[in-house]
Amino acid sequence: MPVPSDAPHLPRSAPIEAYGKGGFAFAEMSHRGSLLCLPDAIWAWPVAKPEEIDEASLGRVFAAARGIDTLIIGTGTGVWLPPKTLRAALRAVSVVLDAMQTGPAIRTYNIMIGERRRVAAALIAVP
Repeated sequence: MPVPSDAPHLPRSAPIEAYGKGGFAFAEMSHRGSLLCLPDAIWAWPVAKPEEIDEASLGRVFAAARGIDTLIIGTGTGVWLPPKTLRAALRAVSVVLDAMQTGPAIRTYNIMIGERRRVAAALIAVP
């Protein structure tokens, strides 16, 4: 099993230009799999379904929480209700959680970064 790289795909935020077929396109790059978009970088995210989302999988979000006001979670094609414990943990570091399907999550994320808001997105890839 390959060891995940500790380097981001992109050392800054960028709008998501396209998604589907198991991946995303952004900043003239493409990525297969899920993404974690933080204000300072875009990372591969090893989450394939909402049930895998927890404090550990969002560790980079918690580490960067001082620079984030809102976390948008793109849940793939299904609807997911985040556990109360996860909402409470994010609230404790002053991050608002907004979960929705990946398509609307990307549109919301792109608008918010266009407004220069302090936003992060955890996006599950869709087929």
